[in-house]
Amino acid sequence: MSILPQWDDLRLFLAIARAGRMTAAARQVGLDQTTLARRLNALEAVVGSKLAERSPRGIRLTEAGGALVAFAERMEAEVSAATHMLGGLDAAVSGTVRLATPEAFGTFLLAPHVPRLSALHPELHLELSPQSRLVSLVNREADIAITLNRPPKGKIVAKRLVDYRIGLYASRDYLAAHGAITNADQAAAHPFAWYIDDMLELPELRYLREIMADARPVFRSSSIAAQQAAVAAGLGLGLLHVFAAEADERLIRILPEQVEIIRSYWMVMHADQQKLPRIRAVVDFLNDLVARNRASF
Repeated sequence: MSILPQWDDLRLFLAIARAGRMTAAARQVGLDQTTLARRLNALEAVVGSKLAERSPRGIRLTEAGGALVAFAERMEAEVSAATHMLGGLDAAVSGTVRLATPEAFGTFLLAPHVPRLSALHPELHLELSPQSRLVSLVNREADIAITLNRPPKGKIVAKRLVDYRIGLYASRDYLAAHGAITNADQAAAHPFAWYIDDMLELPELRYLREIMADARPVFRSSSIAAQQAAVAAGLGLGLLHVFAAEADERLIRILPEQVEIIRSYWMVMHADQQKLPRIRAVVDFLNDLVARNRASF
């Protein structure tokens, strides 16, 4: 009779796949790294395939490993649903959820409200990964992602979360020193904070030349938070997220009727994971967070 993988081994394999490193996975599941590696080797022996390649840079799933993750996640969902049902609706939400977001969403909107999520679910651990690049759910870089567009069709669930605005800003002190700016030609003559073009993977972020072809960035950063900090300190002008910039009293919006970019946030997750209590808890929290702050967008 053939030997089948045990659920506990699959649970540990999922932790390795999601953490991307043996050390991080071992810490999450409460085992030492040697024991976890031995359990992975045993699982590979049972399934008869190499599941993960280990290197100093971390774990890379093989084709067989990626396929097994999908099966293991469906099993995880069934086990979790059964436990939740048998334990009653008051069963605690627990575990780790990795959430990838654009930096502005994660830094300015989500992070200040994480204490409320922690108070609601003390056993839930959120890993926030602010990104200015494409995130692959297929490669398990995140459990949930906030993206700037609807991803291609696949085994994912996508929902348009909210539209947001980007406007032109300068600091009060900068405008006091340099005078009012009344049109786009005047604005283009001032120093700008902007992204590093070579590091922009997302086409939705390449809007400076669309708005102001003659703009001259004197400070570039892949971090929108750094750009906002530089503009608020008096560097010059910057195209900033309205929901973040309006909360900074040092900043004033310029030419609101002439300069405005509208983009969208999408919430994306694995179809196999959407019913897991820990995923559902974060999804509900994000929906509530956007609803509470909708006016600021």
